[in-house]
Amino acid sequence: MNKLLATLIAGLFASGAFAQTTAPAASAPAVVKAEAKADKSTAKAMASEAKVDAKAEAKATEAKTDATADASHKKHKAHAKAAKADSEDKMKAEAKADKVDAKADEETTKTAVKADAKAKKAKTEATEAEGKADIKAAAGK
Repeated sequence: MNKLLATLIAGLFASGAFAQTTAPAASAPAVVKAEAKADKSTAKAMASEAKVDAKAEAKATEAKTDATADASHKKHKAHAKAAKADSEDKMKAEAKADKVDAKADEETTKTAVKADAKAKKAKTEATEAEGKADIKAAAGK
């Protein structure tokens, strides 16, 4: 029993010592160069993505602002026309102005949705480009 116990304890210490690894040798210059190139490529992709995101957001905001201004102009014009209408035609003109309001709001909403979708698509394409850069960098390692 003592021999068995001594063998088990010795085996435990031996396996523990065997499981420890030594520190890796200094990286080859080619590996270091490839890693630096991969890091540079990733940084470039991230900068490009940020630039694309900013442009997409700016375009979306501009489109929304233009749509809102156009809608406001149409609404103002319709209500001014309704205000100038004769008393007999005033109800009809106000109803028409309300229709113009609804249509202008609908167009504004559609434009905003399209602008947001376009910005999201641009962001997705930039993210895909970054992912491709990461894959290319990983392949170089």
